[in-house]
Amino acid sequence: MKQRLTRHWAAVPLVAALAIDGGAAMAQTATGKGGAASGPIGVPAGYSLVWSEEFDKAGLPDESRWSYDTGMNRQGWHNREKQYYAGPRAENAVVKDGRLVITARKEALTSQPDWGGQQYTSTRLITRGKAEWTYGYFEIRAKLPCGQGTWPAIWMLGSQGDWPAAGELDILEHMGRKPDWVFSTVHTSSGHGGHGVGEGRKLATACDEFHDYQMLWTPREIRFGIDGQVHAAYPNLGRGTAQWPFDKPQFLILNLAIGGDLGGEIDDGIFPIGYEIEYVRVYQAER
Repeated sequence: MKQRLTRHWAAVPLVAALAIDGGAAMAQTATGKGGAASGPIGVPAGYSLVWSEEFDKAGLPDESRWSYDTGMNRQGWHNREKQYYAGPRAENAVVKDGRLVITARKEALTSQPDWGGQQYTSTRLITRGKAEWTYGYFEIRAKLPCGQGTWPAIWMLGSQGDWPAAGELDILEHMGRKPDWVFSTVHTSSGHGGHGVGEGRKLATACDEFHDYQMLWTPREIRFGIDGQVHAAYPNLGRGTAQWPFDKPQFLILNLAIGGDLGGEIDDGIFPIGYEIEYVRVYQAER
């Protein structure tokens, strides 16, 4: 069965401290229940760089590293999103000045054979089949778009199975309608959509400055941070794959969605609007 490269959001707020395993247990973290946690985060001792994308070659994204995910264009993307994800097209994704710029536009690509009536374009880049990892320290430096209706993300999906059973790791999500709030969430069979486990934090300069979005994934737990400070964690409780499917490879996704369950109402006056990524770096324990 073809893997579904997306997820459905339940119509409830996405907040921390949501129950998993049918409400019978709560994820225990550094600060107690839910997804909240604190402390430092950085490249652990004994880890080395195994993959990086520095965006130092101008032009279209490097197709030896990235693929374009366009599979749901005709029928429309889940979560009631409004964008059409384009293939190779500099108007929507280009590397320049040492950065990847994903640009959302108010336009309808009616001549495309997979056009599904969308009035907005954007890009969704994935490493599936090109680079996948099990465990590691991930750091992505980015500056987010701020506009009513934007929904940028840095996230990962399991490459061996369907959602949510194969797991999802949201290193970063952001809503333009809440410009000073960023959040991270874990989705599994035991807690997904609006019942994912995670936490967010205020970041006043999310749309004005570059920040380091970080994740440390080990067999014991997953920790999320920004600029060296943890804000969320998810432990392996030893309850099987429904709670911890994270011992198999995951691939990385960079995308800018428009509208939908989290993006919300769209202000057409914001377009074109860009999402900038300076680098992606992956470190793993030396063997």
